[in-house]
Amino acid sequence: MLLIRLAIRNLLGAGLRTWLNGIVLSFSFLAIITTQALLKGMYEQTSNAMIAAEIGGGQYWHPEYDPYDPLTLQDAHGKIPIKLEQEINTHQAAPILIIQGTIYPNGRIRPILIKGIDPEQEVLNIPGGTLAQDIENIPVLIGERTSKATGLGIGDYFILQWRDANGTFDAQDAVIVQVMKTSVQSIDVNQIWAPLDRLRKLADMEGEATIVVTHKDFKENQPAGDWIFRSQEYLLKDLREMVRSKSFGSVFIYMLLLFLAMLAIFDTQIFSIFRRKKEIGTLMALGLTRGRVIKLFTLEGSLQAAFGAVIGAVYGIPLLALFARKGWTLLESTDSYGFALGEKLYPVFTIGIIAGTAVLIFITTTIVSYLPTRKIAEMKPTDALRGRLM
Repeated sequence: MLLIRLAIRNLLGAGLRTWLNGIVLSFSFLAIITTQALLKGMYEQTSNAMIAAEIGGGQYWHPEYDPYDPLTLQDAHGKIPIKLEQEINTHQAAPILIIQGTIYPNGRIRPILIKGIDPEQEVLNIPGGTLAQDIENIPVLIGERTSKATGLGIGDYFILQWRDANGTFDAQDAVIVQVMKTSVQSIDVNQIWAPLDRLRKLADMEGEATIVVTHKDFKENQPAGDWIFRSQEYLLKDLREMVRSKSFGSVFIYMLLLFLAMLAIFDTQIFSIFRRKKEIGTLMALGLTRGRVIKLFTLEGSLQAAFGAVIGAVYGIPLLALFARKGWTLLESTDSYGFALGEKLYPVFTIGIIAGTAVLIFITTTIVSYLPTRKIAEMKPTDALRGRLM
């Protein structure tokens, strides 16, 4: 208790030096916490958008389906297992048929994926209700990115070509009935959405599908024939790896910030030992052991970290709360990075991030505070009282 009182008194007596060190440490606290919160917000925001629009509670894949190999699409379709038909009938799952096609917008040619979905499905937040129109041409839903790339908008007609189950090419006029706005590129770029029943008839694939997406609260992953179940964890693996790679890149920033803060602490400790050598000699002469003197100086450095945390909390809590509420407005070019973020990125501040950052800085500060104090172990009380370090 004596050491704590002495350490607090010494910190308060240092005046401006203590405040400067505390402010530098508070900057490090907030910068590290904000960076980690942005990365966590990036993951949660993107994963939630993908779950709502594409992944659901997981997907059952046809055995031949490989999203990274378009050559498999010709054979990646089949009858839906009875187990999955029961889930579909209760609106707990949504079948999707995927085939390759070609469109000819404004006299140009463009390869594209044609995806058939039930307009009445309730699993994904794809606005497919407009596909239920009973019209002569094929009603088609596209995303804003595809609309921009092709120059097509609501009411525009184009020629749609596909290859049916027998390998025969066919074509028909299609019309854009809706352009959806979505942050998930994987349901937008180079894709068009058509009514499932109509696409099945056109492709001669009655009752078939390529994948079946389950409801987001779906928990079962029992086998459904030879169809393969892909969980949320599996389907979000690429996203986790992308976020992890960016987390590794931010380590350099953490190290730089910590280095600047710890350099200030280290210099302060060196200066304190030099300036307070007579005080050290007096404490030793009064019976305080070298070990306890070392603990005193180390404790002062640790309390400096606590002081920095308090300063950071004073101005950081309202700033970070405002940041979490308002978000970070993203540039239009951010859409090409592969993250389903939308127009704003909202950081996610958790107890784990804050506590982890605090522990990291406290441990680092304690170590840096201890290193210069080893010089005290070599002191003699008489030399210290005379103002000599050795």
